Amino acid sequence: MEVVNNKNFNEKTKEGVVLVDFYADWCGPCKMITPVLKEVQEELQDEVSIIKVDVDADGELAQRFDVMSIPTMILFKDGKPVDRRTGFMPKPEVIKFIQGV
Repeated sequence: MEVVNNKNFNEKTKEGVVLVDFYADWCGPCKMITPVLKEVQEELQDEVSIIKVDVDADGELAQRFDVMSIPTMILFKDGKPVDRRTGFMPKPEVIKFIQGV
């Protein structure tokens, strides 16, 4: 999964369905959800792109989307945020979250 920043965020989220995972390296639940997101990306590669934003390296994006807790996942469709979840989610919940768009 690609880590994006303020410079390329809009480009990466402007088309299609994109799940953005706001995380930090020191966050335990963030580390737990990374392998889940990798599996989901492999399974749903034709339906969704999954990218990551490091809140420590790019706090501006976290502020822009009112990310107060991590991990926070925001689902974008054609550049617009349409749904969000905070905290760890098992794989079936992540898939349901994405397919609910």
